[in-house]
Amino acid sequence: MKETSTIRFESVCEWEDTFLSLFPHRFDYIWARHPDLDAPVEWKTESRHPLSDRLIRQGAYLYGVRFGAETNYCLLDIDAGSLYHPKRDPLAVSRIVAALEPLSLVRYIACTSSYSGGLHLYFPFQQVQSSWQLAIAIACSLENAGFKLQPGQLEVFPNPKPYAADGNLSLFNAHRLPLQIGSYLLNEAWQPVWTDSQAFVNQWVFAQQYNDIDEKTLKQILKQAKRKHFGISGKAEKFINDLNAEIELGWTGHGQTNRLLGRITMRAYIFHHVLSGGEPLRGEALVGEIFEIARSLPGYQEWCRHQHEIEHRAEEWARCIESSHYFHFGDQSKKVSTTLHDPELVSAVDQSPSWNQRQSAATRDRIRRAIADLLEKNSLPVKATARFQTLLQYGVGGASLYRHRDLWHPTYFDVSCFDIDYSDGSPVENESSYESPVENPPDPQNFNTDSQLDSVSYASNWLSPSSLLSMDGGNSKSGQGLGDRVASSTPLDDSNGDTKVDNAASAKFAPLTTSDSLLGVQYIQQALSNVKAVQAAFQETACLAQAQHQRLKAAAAEQRHIARMQQFLDSGDPILVVEAMAWARANPGVLQLK
Repeated sequence: MKETSTIRFESVCEWEDTFLSLFPHRFDYIWARHPDLDAPVEWKTESRHPLSDRLIRQGAYLYGVRFGAETNYCLLDIDAGSLYHPKRDPLAVSRIVAALEPLSLVRYIACTSSYSGGLHLYFPFQQVQSSWQLAIAIACSLENAGFKLQPGQLEVFPNPKPYAADGNLSLFNAHRLPLQIGSYLLNEAWQPVWTDSQAFVNQWVFAQQYNDIDEKTLKQILKQAKRKHFGISGKAEKFINDLNAEIELGWTGHGQTNRLLGRITMRAYIFHHVLSGGEPLRGEALVGEIFEIARSLPGYQEWCRHQHEIEHRAEEWARCIESSHYFHFGDQSKKVSTTLHDPELVSAVDQSPSWNQRQSAATRDRIRRAIADLLEKNSLPVKATARFQTLLQYGVGGASLYRHRDLWHPTYFDVSCFDIDYSDGSPVENESSYESPVENPPDPQNFNTDSQLDSVSYASNWLSPSSLLSMDGGNSKSGQGLGDRVASSTPLDDSNGDTKVDNAASAKFAPLTTSDSLLGVQYIQQALSNVKAVQAAFQETACLAQAQHQRLKAAAAEQRHIARMQQFLDSGDPILVVEAMAWARANPGVLQLK
């Protein structure tokens, strides 16, 4: 199978700017006016269009960005009044970095967030990671080290966010972009130094070389530090989490086989039916579970010296625990408590998105970036088919494009929501002009060849006979009718007064003459011809009606697109105006140019 290359977008930029390309996710950004002295910043979210480099460079407002499905950096925010600020605890940051060292996050870029004196610690890395996995791993690592993640004390970006109640992905928290007013790089003594974008980029690249985080390490840390809360409470819950923390790390040296096998045996014997369902494990099933888990743990091949007898050791441990005071959870307690803890981190862990949900979020993010790139290049096709073919070149599958057609299809992708007034340089929300996409898009065209109402005049299926009996190719005897009426001994009179006999009794009475047979065939042919004529007329009427409907629909779509381009032209937004002008050059005399 031929592999399709996927285009990876770094950012939506208008010119080459290495500093701004470090923050490629520009959707649902935040902005605020420059506050008065000692006044709080009033942030607002802009979801109607992505943030452009030109707006950031303009500097008229403060801006911040969020995280997409994947990221190549993370950020820690320590407020000026936090217990972990260097002014209150000079060693707190060193302890924080030590807690993140198992994730291979060892070097950071320190800068002030604003004139308030808060700290932003950036940890960049080269290989992109899942944002939600990284968020949970960092949060768990810090909490297990004793740090409290609270606003005003210590915050993690991306944050460990749960799913929204309706099943959609909630947004990651946004953070202020660095090097805006009041933001400066800090040296090792936490003193501000001369700062420009190139100095920030140099430190970023230098730190990337030391933060060698990879997906395998991240998943291993998640297994050890995730500490998922199950449907039990009290000592049993702590017991499960403690066993997980010891088991999932695997072998890290010699002399650990006996202890690890003991912990594996306890978890499998006591809690397997709670964690995996089914009946509690006993006998050979317990031995097999111990054996398989031990062989799958990290470091087994490198450090375990009992691989030749690991199954025998598993049998010994199984016999030992079955004769001990340990018992299957629930044997002595008829009712298992279903109380769940509900801190924010636990909620994020328990509601972690499935693989399908993460894939869907990544696909929608890729389609948005493709649309933004086409708008940036003034090459977004007007027609749906052309737009579909163009998006295929960005590595998005056809099925994904149809599933998420609300992001790109001209019928559902209503760019009139981009109606923004930039007359004073500020993004002003105009809710009255916003038109939401169609709530229930129509289904794709149904090519049902069995339908009797063919809309194509040259490909009809009305040629099939209405009878269930074959019109030709039959094996009926010569002169024997196909009727199923009961035989009658009384001859039947036709309208001409001629005497006829029932078809079923044709063998007993006089056979039909050749003229009678020809009349019957002619009658059937005439009836079929009449039916076909009526059906042909009906099909022609249906085709004309459909053609008229398509013409009206096309005319309405054309008028909507012209109105949309006129809105682009009148909006004042540089990106939208460029697209409108490009369309006006291709369609002269349509728009009202100023």
